[in-house]
Amino acid sequence: MRIIKNKKQHWFLLGFTLLVALCFGACESSKQEKFDLKTLAQKEVKYASTFSLYEGEGFQVIEVKEPWPKAEKSLIYVVGEDPSLVPENLEHQHFIQLPIEKMVVTSTTHIPSLESLNELNKLIGFPNLDYISSKGARKLINEGKIKELRQNESLNTEVLISLKTDLVVGFAVEGSNKSLNTLEKMGVPVLYNSDWLERNPLGKAEWIKVFGILTEKEAEASEIFNEIESTYLATKKMAQESVYEPEVISGAMHNDRWYLPYGDSWQGQLLSDANANYIYDYTHGSGSIALAFEKVLEKGQSADFWIGPAQYTSLEQLLESNSHYQKFEAFQNKKVYGTAMITGETGGVIYYELGPNRPDLVLKDLVKILHPELLEEYQLNFFKALK
Repeated sequence: MRIIKNKKQHWFLLGFTLLVALCFGACESSKQEKFDLKTLAQKEVKYASTFSLYEGEGFQVIEVKEPWPKAEKSLIYVVGEDPSLVPENLEHQHFIQLPIEKMVVTSTTHIPSLESLNELNKLIGFPNLDYISSKGARKLINEGKIKELRQNESLNTEVLISLKTDLVVGFAVEGSNKSLNTLEKMGVPVLYNSDWLERNPLGKAEWIKVFGILTEKEAEASEIFNEIESTYLATKKMAQESVYEPEVISGAMHNDRWYLPYGDSWQGQLLSDANANYIYDYTHGSGSIALAFEKVLEKGQSADFWIGPAQYTSLEQLLESNSHYQKFEAFQNKKVYGTAMITGETGGVIYYELGPNRPDLVLKDLVKILHPELLEEYQLNFFKALK
């Protein structure tokens, strides 16, 4: 071992060593610094608030900004053919390999996007097949091409793994889904879809752009969305020109509380765009408002229409549930409209599947109900008057 006798030389070498160490640490820190998505080209997302889209060199990024209520951070998904093109410091949940040949989805609201893009053939599994109303999907189910996976919160992971799917499109209500967590640990890519958290009706429909990236049909997805947007805005403009603004109540009793949508919810927005005077349009929040029956009766007894009385399919059912419903003028005048009567082959309510994807048709239904003179030849798609 060499002994350094010269103090100047000693301090010089010590300083040099520290400098090298600092430089090395800085270089390592630089390498590990999180990749800034803002350096990528941002793709157009006009109404949706829960996701953003970016394009890089040879890859695309789907940022799910609100994967579940009160999520602490975004989930980043990188989509492409070659993972080597992805920057090393781009933190992401999964790299989703293209092309995707097989896919599992977990909500009926995911199915219309695949169907619109002519990609239903990629769907190989779904939890509780009876909820599906799509005729195209039911044909595949009857042919044994889409497998039963039980419930979203307790997926049959053994069956799912055996399907060797390329991707699972899931959702989580409370920030955790044990079945999906298990799949991710086993190496199955899971993309969380939060279309159900969108408050703007067109924001829900805009999720087709995510499926456009996953199916490599971005142009088609944008074209479909643009048509929906155009029809929606034209219908809204037509409705707003009417001088009549009917008063509307919504929801129904569950246990000892009346549950109805907030004014800034997507249902509230649809009623507003249909030029209705929704009696709780001034309210703000997520989920549903829970009120005492007396409060709703006091405020909405004279309302012209009752739109969306929960799961009820007839006026008789409503009365059997609560005889006090007959105090509402909308009930007395038989102006109660619901969606539970229009179902698919196995009982799935079509509105819950297709409605969020086609707000243009939902808005037309509401305008037809509230302002029938504006759409004389139009036939309702989702709503029906309770008999």
